[in-house]
Amino acid sequence: MSPLTIIDHADDLASLPAGPVEPLEPAAFHLTTPSRHLALQDPAGRLIARCSLWRARDHHGAPTTTGLIGHYAAADADAGNELLEHATTWHRADGCDRLIGPMDGSTWHRYRLLTERGTEPAFFLEPDNPDDWPGHFASAGFVPLATYFSALNADLTRCDPRSDQRRAELERDGITVRKIDIDRFEAELAAIHELSLVAFAGNLLYSPIRLEAFLASYAPIRPHLVPDLVLLAERGGQLVGFIFAIPDLMEPARGEPQRTAVVKSMAVHPTCAGKGLGGLLMDDCQQAARKLGFERAIHALMHETNRSRGISARYGKTIRRYTLYGKALT
Repeated sequence: MSPLTIIDHADDLASLPAGPVEPLEPAAFHLTTPSRHLALQDPAGRLIARCSLWRARDHHGAPTTTGLIGHYAAADADAGNELLEHATTWHRADGCDRLIGPMDGSTWHRYRLLTERGTEPAFFLEPDNPDDWPGHFASAGFVPLATYFSALNADLTRCDPRSDQRRAELERDGITVRKIDIDRFEAELAAIHELSLVAFAGNLLYSPIRLEAFLASYAPIRPHLVPDLVLLAERGGQLVGFIFAIPDLMEPARGEPQRTAVVKSMAVHPTCAGKGLGGLLMDDCQQAARKLGFERAIHALMHETNRSRGISARYGKTIRRYTLYGKALT
């Protein structure tokens, strides 16, 4: 058995020496507030695996009997399996009847593993992991709980022929679309936060997020935001839909031309479902990207059963798959 260090406070992370695995950043600990952080070390004290533990929250923010494992990293399968066994033991003793991972506290933060890499290079804000990590969870008794995908539209010249009619119908219903006002960024994000709490409430493993944490999660994106790629649909001054896209900053980082936009998230208020608003937002966003000189769009990290899949399927092909794992403890 390798030495295990238990950390309950972010300040204690500084005591962990780096090894094959880098220690968790204190900022990540503060943002996601885990109940406990586990650090597995080799005999020389070097970090070889780590994870954090939480209780999942329900739709009202109350604790459930589901334990979460996130902030996961492991140097190899042996270290990963040993760490996951420690995590399982702790959650079982805490009264949990099932485990889910990897998930950094909630679906508002990083979760799932990349399980089918494909041939496209990584894109901006995409979670990445070594190819052997899914095997760590499988060998520890976890099974796939949910699958997700990213799709590529490689031809932004294609338009949805229904958009003009949909726009006219939506405008008759009092719904108009505009780009985000960057000078009112926090106020615009507050409206997006309020809509997200309603629109995503039916999603798997949904739990609410405080406005302050929501704003903090978007702060790193603000310097890279292109207003024409963030569209807001309103009715009577109330936000009823949005789509949030951003340039793929991984392309210039690799020395490649900037040609891809990444659609990070999209939501429509339940009272506007079935009106074609999601399809219009996607088409408008992609055409705005084309006018800015982008050639491609990636529809990122969608649940396999999400309504967005139908919208995405009209434009692109799947380039990547991801998996979230679960394990029963009863």
